[in-house]
Amino acid sequence: MGDMANNSVAYSGVKNAVKEANHGEFGVTLAELRSLMELRATDALHKIQECYGDVQGICTKLKTSPNEGLSGNPADIERREAVFGKNFIPPKKPKTFLQLVWEALQDVTLIILEIAAVVSLGLSFYQPPGGNEASKAQDGAAMEMQPLKSEDGVDGDEKDKKRSNLPKKEKSVLQGKLTKLAVQIGKAGLLMSAITVIILVLYFVIDTFWVQKRPWLAECTPIYIQYFVKFFIIGVTVLVVAVPEGLPLAVTISLAYSVKKMMRDNNLVRHLDACETMGNATAICSDKTGTLTMNRMTVVQAYISEKHYKKIPAPEAIPENIMAYLVTGISVNCAYTSKILPPEKEGGLPRHVGNKTECALLGFLLDLKRDYQDVRNEIPEEKLHKVYTFNSVRKSMSTVLKNSDGSFRIFSKGASEIVLKKCFKILSADGEPKVFRPRDRDDIVKTVIEPMASEGLRTICLAFRDFPAGEPEPEWDNENDIVTGLTCIAVVGIEDPVRPEVPDAIKKCQRAGITVRMVTGDNINTARAIALKCGILNPGEDFLCLEGKDFNRRIRNEKGEIEQERIDKIWPKLRVLARSSPTDKHTLVKGIIDSTIFDQRQVVAVTGDGTNDGPALKKADVGFAMGIAGTDVAKEASDIILTDDNFTSIVKAVMWGRNVYDSISKFLQFQLTVNVVAVIVAFTGACITQDSPLKAVQMLWVNLIMDTLASLALATEPPTEALLLRKPYGRNKPLISRTMMKNILGHAFYQLVVVFTLLFAGEKIFDIDSGRNAPLHAPPSEHYTIVFNTFVMMQLFNEINARKIHGERNVFEGIFNNAIFCTIVLGTFVVQIIIVQFGGKPFSCSKLSIEQWLWSVFLGMGTLLWGQLISTIPTSRLKFLKEAGHGTQKEEIPEEELAEDVEEIDHAERELRRGQILWFRGLNRIQTQIRVVNAFRSSLYEGLEKPETRSSIHNFMTHPEFRIEDSEPHIPLIDDTDAEDDAPTKRNSTPPPSPNKNNNAVDSGIHLTTDMNKSATSSSPGSPLHSLETSL
Repeated sequence: MGDMANNSVAYSGVKNAVKEANHGEFGVTLAELRSLMELRATDALHKIQECYGDVQGICTKLKTSPNEGLSGNPADIERREAVFGKNFIPPKKPKTFLQLVWEALQDVTLIILEIAAVVSLGLSFYQPPGGNEASKAQDGAAMEMQPLKSEDGVDGDEKDKKRSNLPKKEKSVLQGKLTKLAVQIGKAGLLMSAITVIILVLYFVIDTFWVQKRPWLAECTPIYIQYFVKFFIIGVTVLVVAVPEGLPLAVTISLAYSVKKMMRDNNLVRHLDACETMGNATAICSDKTGTLTMNRMTVVQAYISEKHYKKIPAPEAIPENIMAYLVTGISVNCAYTSKILPPEKEGGLPRHVGNKTECALLGFLLDLKRDYQDVRNEIPEEKLHKVYTFNSVRKSMSTVLKNSDGSFRIFSKGASEIVLKKCFKILSADGEPKVFRPRDRDDIVKTVIEPMASEGLRTICLAFRDFPAGEPEPEWDNENDIVTGLTCIAVVGIEDPVRPEVPDAIKKCQRAGITVRMVTGDNINTARAIALKCGILNPGEDFLCLEGKDFNRRIRNEKGEIEQERIDKIWPKLRVLARSSPTDKHTLVKGIIDSTIFDQRQVVAVTGDGTNDGPALKKADVGFAMGIAGTDVAKEASDIILTDDNFTSIVKAVMWGRNVYDSISKFLQFQLTVNVVAVIVAFTGACITQDSPLKAVQMLWVNLIMDTLASLALATEPPTEALLLRKPYGRNKPLISRTMMKNILGHAFYQLVVVFTLLFAGEKIFDIDSGRNAPLHAPPSEHYTIVFNTFVMMQLFNEINARKIHGERNVFEGIFNNAIFCTIVLGTFVVQIIIVQFGGKPFSCSKLSIEQWLWSVFLGMGTLLWGQLISTIPTSRLKFLKEAGHGTQKEEIPEEELAEDVEEIDHAERELRRGQILWFRGLNRIQTQIRVVNAFRSSLYEGLEKPETRSSIHNFMTHPEFRIEDSEPHIPLIDDTDAEDDAPTKRNSTPPPSPNKNNNAVDSGIHLTTDMNKSATSSSPGSPLHSLETSL
């Protein structure tokens, strides 16, 4: 009914028709339905009674049936769609291909490359007047330009994917760190290229006009200009070599690879950056039912024939007449819609259909080797004389049977403490009824029910009563007189078993520095018992268990307003939040994220399955929706969907997230080593020999190795359990640690020594002709080919070194677990052989002998030995080493940005706005203006109510940008009374539907008590953990 109010677009298009149709055909208007859906509990019932009489009245006006639903007539459906709108959530308009391309081009690295390409392209069309020398100089400039073509748009498609999959909330911390690092490297590259140009110009001017004492001739001006253009191109080449253009590709490959593999671990990733964010998680707020537990209620203990069985008793241990009462009572006094079906897959568990508690009782009969279906076949539902359905007041359900002799028998079941009070007799050990006095009842409560409850079991009492045939038929409508004087058959303890793999998974989380909190709608005793079994609570720890209403009392001031200082006193020790509503969950998540009591901001992951969990899932850094039990709204608001609803899948997401971070660090360690060496070689070579030792096509191949292939090889390392043995890195942890900086500088030193030795003494070592100062069109030399080949071999073997970033010695550990890495290393080696031996002039290579090849490989393998030497040097001794790639510190963010009305700060965009390289600042301003216009157009009504969608709960929930504070003008109040357990049995009753699917969750529209001194019910005095819990 409420979903009919969903499509505001359809409604606005037929406004006039609706006015007539609503009064002509249906007695209820769309506006009335919307306002009705905003009400809850008794308010909704009063509204229905006031306006329509009862539920049947509103169904009559809508021309439908509460039992049969709509007729299904196509004409009727079409008419209803025209009046009320279609029953679906409108899909979001996808971005066009050009929009995706434009977003991809916003990356800092790509902007630098784009501008370098434009400058180079413009210079290539410069044709100054001049003679033969001018054309030769132009050829030289063109050759120096070729490296610029190699990387233009090399990863455009990959970036398209990454950009289009960014989450709508905060962009990842990793992206912010990478952006900041790219800007820093860009500045360093710009400085190096500027120094290169200045040195080349000064060298030329001093050598020409000072040393050779040549005058400046007007007719030679075009030739001088051509020299200056060549110097500028060399400078741009140095800049391009310096910029790590493979960074965006490495991030995208790592995330895309992880997403694909995470599917096998039951994690369906909706937003790419959620993978990496999960690696930094410090807190997980998890639901209980179905996530930590199996969501399969099961009878595990029983009190039958005056004996307490800790396990299900054998059928022969139960007297035959008690067994008969059990079988009949459970079979007929459970909804006939509750049943246990065979498993869908062979070897799987039987399927529970209907009420979970009733399925537990039916499963109890199957465990006793009895079949409930035989009884139901004998006594079909229509033969039941009277049924008293479950309600939250009497907490019981009863069914009356009429026997063939005219007598009646009533079977009753419900909350044990309530049903036992109505029992005057109990079936003894021999199966005969005996007197059941109040003293006996107190004994059972102390010796049976309380021990069961302390273990987190839900206790259900089963009883019966006989009405003899000779007596007048009772007044069946007087339920209180009927359901009394009962005889107790048994008391059973039901639990939702903890998933067997969950305790170990929670231990892994705690060892990894992640705090797990349970947020559930169930009662506090059950929640505490499950938390103990899971390992969320450990005896001896200083922890806190609260119910939702106590949590609200503690975090609100006298005016009823939430105060962050009050939340900060609670959340660090809070482990269990019971009887909580979705609003409480959102408040807790927001309070943890906004807290500043620790140096590192908390990174919070949250699970949710109900529609009302949407705001909490959106607010969390990573929102996990349940794939099986979750609603569409919850899935739409989430970042990752757990396809098996299992907590262990969250732990695997943590492993993959940390693996993404480490993969990027490995790639950075490798690429920055290549960058440092390539820049210094290009810079030194250009300044000393006025030529680059690595030619244009060779530079293209080196770039391909260190960018595309290296990112593919190092970003696809599979995760290991060792990732969970360390604490989260945190938002401010630098991408490049001091250990990595030691490796980068150490290997760069080795490579530079080898390259410069070969460059300036190689001809003597190998007894070959020198390649330095060769004429412009000279054939490729063996000398420079050896330099190129050795340089590539060193990168190839250093790629193996880069697999370890924490100073480990065994760089080969697990190398064969990554087939992609092995394939790329071998493939690169084979292609290098082909290029050197058969590349010829296009690749500026000359064939090498076996001896020269062995020397190249030997010098390349030297990086492995050198790496062992570097590992022996303690990082702590190298005080001069600095870290790089820090996240944005909070104090670095201007106050005006903190004051902006946004949920999160976009770290990557912030870095774009900070110290930009001068030449693309103007472009950035244009981008910002376009972004503001688009944001204004797309979010004009975000957080506000559109005129035609005012008071629609469904539009309220389907806006992903919705924030609870915006829609709650009144303070949520807290009820004095506890919300009761879910009905153990429900039949023939249709309570008003609620979008709240959280297990037993309390709705937030409740009443605030002013008794602030009342102590919170954090533990029962009899609990062994009472003394360990903290009372604030």
